[in-house]
Amino acid sequence: MFAVVRQFFRLRAGSYGNCSVRLQAGSCASLVGACLQANIRRACLAALLLPLGLSSAYAQSADPVSVSDDVAAQFALVAADPRVQTTLEQIAAAEPETLAEQVRITEIPAPPFGEQRRAEYFVQQMRQRGLPDAFIDAEGNAVGLLRGTGDGPLFVIAAHLDTVFPLETDVSVELRDGRYYAPGISDDGRGLTALLTLIEAITSSGIRTVGDILFVGNVGEEGPGDLRGIKAIFRDYPDIDGFVSIDGSGLTRMTTGGTGSRRFAVEFTGPGGHSFSAFGMVSAIHAMGRAITRIGDLQVPQTPRTTFTVGTVTGGTSVNSIAADAMFELDMRSNDAAELARLEARVREVTAQAVAEENARWDNNGEITVNFRLIGDRPTGSTAPEHPLVQVAALAFEAVDSPLEALRTSSTDSNIPMSLGVPAITIGGGGSSGGEHAPEEWYEPTDSHKGPQLAFLLTLGLVGIEGLSAPQL
Repeated sequence: MFAVVRQFFRLRAGSYGNCSVRLQAGSCASLVGACLQANIRRACLAALLLPLGLSSAYAQSADPVSVSDDVAAQFALVAADPRVQTTLEQIAAAEPETLAEQVRITEIPAPPFGEQRRAEYFVQQMRQRGLPDAFIDAEGNAVGLLRGTGDGPLFVIAAHLDTVFPLETDVSVELRDGRYYAPGISDDGRGLTALLTLIEAITSSGIRTVGDILFVGNVGEEGPGDLRGIKAIFRDYPDIDGFVSIDGSGLTRMTTGGTGSRRFAVEFTGPGGHSFSAFGMVSAIHAMGRAITRIGDLQVPQTPRTTFTVGTVTGGTSVNSIAADAMFELDMRSNDAAELARLEARVREVTAQAVAEENARWDNNGEITVNFRLIGDRPTGSTAPEHPLVQVAALAFEAVDSPLEALRTSSTDSNIPMSLGVPAITIGGGGSSGGEHAPEEWYEPTDSHKGPQLAFLLTLGLVGIEGLSAPQL
């Protein structure tokens, strides 16, 4: 038994220096004792979990994840179950087919607000893999529910269907020197594939969960989608107890914080006129230019990280016309809601000053007005490192021999549940990648099977196994 478990956790003498999980004081006696009350076999695994006591710091936290006795004991029961160990081996063996599925999904275009074809394929795959009642909801999400025993939490695990690329983009996958190249091959072709593998792993394992699991291939994560898919999920399912998003590749990071953003189309309107005969008339483009200059001079804090950019500009009729209209799109972000609100207030203030300056420059010969039209609103939020969801995830990372390097803050689908007070994290789907959001995006499948394995252990650890372990949500 010890040999089997050592192989499973890849525990080797002297290999614990990079471990990112810390068991709380007193775990040794209480954890082994708790597992002995279950049975000797489980106690063996619990004892082997104890060397995870060495720790390393996260990028955004002075302390590592601290795992409680109860969480560690429950996770040990899950990881030691023979059905779980068998399924982990099957996930690894099936990785070539998983990669083939990743290629198939990637080659179905899914631009913002154009995810329907991919959603239809994805829901078909959900049904074939053990969720016969999977469906596409009113927002366009592919949704499938796996019911537990009826007395547990509702857990959602999702990956996003959309990409940033327009419909006409060539999304054919090319394999070169061990890497797969295609727009969206990682973001989020890998996450979607890991989710399908997870569905099949659970439904074919013979395991009955305590909690319900809602699997979601969601629309609208990227850019103009404004998280509309996950917003709809939390509108339609108000009793969700926990959420995980699988987004892109990698297995060294866990996103526990949500960067908020506010995006506006800032629209300037005036009378317009001929560039020569109407000279002296106010110009919408001149007003816009004054506003952009003032915005560019704004100072923002480095901590909490706060940013802004004018991403696009449009306007005017012709080279010999005084512009009657102009517009720029503005992106503002911060890891802190108050700083984001302060930045928006300053932007509105200096834009109003710019409009007044343009009107005064031409002695109020005509009038420029400005309108802020909201085109994106992503709330801030966070999940505490001490929450059981984060603790279980940290143990799952260790179990697949991929210790965490950092807890991160970024903008993902998890922003929505975090902002609502629902515990949520975002993880990668395994392997490595580069060039996201670029035509030469690539994915390299080194140890890629660990992504679905991580999702499998994490999901079972959170929802619990009937007759074996308690849910952690």
